[in-house]
Amino acid sequence: MKCEFKLDNTIIREDSECFVIAEIGNNHQGNVKKCLDMILAAKNSGASAVKLQKRNNKELFTKEFYNSNYDNINSFGKSYGKHRDFLELGEDEYKEIINFCDSIGITFFCTPFDFSSLEFLEKINLKLYKIASADVDNLELIREIAKTKKPIIISTGGSSYEEIESAKNEICKYHRNFSILQCTSQYPAEFNNLNLNVITELKKRYPENIIGYSGHDNGIAMAVAAYVLGARIIEKHFTLNRTWKGTDQVFSLTPEGMRKMIRDLKRTKAAFGNSEKKLLECEKKYLYKLKKSIKVINQLSKGTVIKREHLCFKCPGDGVSPSKVEHFIGKKVLRNIEKDSSIKYTDIEDIK
Repeated sequence: MKCEFKLDNTIIREDSECFVIAEIGNNHQGNVKKCLDMILAAKNSGASAVKLQKRNNKELFTKEFYNSNYDNINSFGKSYGKHRDFLELGEDEYKEIINFCDSIGITFFCTPFDFSSLEFLEKINLKLYKIASADVDNLELIREIAKTKKPIIISTGGSSYEEIESAKNEICKYHRNFSILQCTSQYPAEFNNLNLNVITELKKRYPENIIGYSGHDNGIAMAVAAYVLGARIIEKHFTLNRTWKGTDQVFSLTPEGMRKMIRDLKRTKAAFGNSEKKLLECEKKYLYKLKKSIKVINQLSKGTVIKREHLCFKCPGDGVSPSKVEHFIGKKVLRNIEKDSSIKYTDIEDIK
């Protein structure tokens, strides 16, 4: 089977350009207008997709956790549950978002954190699902998502290979169209905790699946490193203003950062080229000035038997390579050759 991942109107393969997801999450601050502005900015920055998160907080949290104090600079409510409720968008808002994404040509999907949220997203006919890192061991939720037969992207922060394998086996009971993303569930993630070599290992373990990277790190360099290691999906948190209220804002990319990351990912793909090593057409005019060729030190008269001391290596590189100098030693010159001139095979007796 080919290594590919089919989603929406896109097929991601090993030779594809990187599929870049702008993770809006809850950075929209519960405001659909801000969300639409962010989606448009992500599209204009070159992102392939945008992603939100959907929670039914009263189902997801214990009563005690829902009512726990959350009074801080990032809070939109005095309890953690009220804070989370403020950030949730409703059915009409999701439909508006889906229609907007369709109109501008960007893939939209979401992470359901609970069964009610999955039911909600199914009701509005979402085309693609993300499984959060925290739910890799939640096989019942994974099963219900897999039953939809829709493409799945799995983040793997905090997971073992055994847990990833169990999640994969659950999905494969229903379909095989899924992708696995290396992730570190730290916000922001420190560089020495990223473990990008896991990408290489995941590619070995799951050769039929596209592997990617969900990055909570600051900056754009690690996305390029992940692509070089074989990641073909890159997910990065996205915002319009890193100073906005919210815990994810500070390590999210702004539109300019997203644009530069996508620019660098495209440059990286182009830079791979192929494994053939030869003189490139684009190199010729530069190496003409820099490479040396075999020249005669002083004038050589016709009939002279060439000795090593008759020859030198000088620029420009318009003649025979210095590596071939031994081909000329002991051969007779067939014509007069001026000082500093290149010597050619046609200037000497047949050397075959």
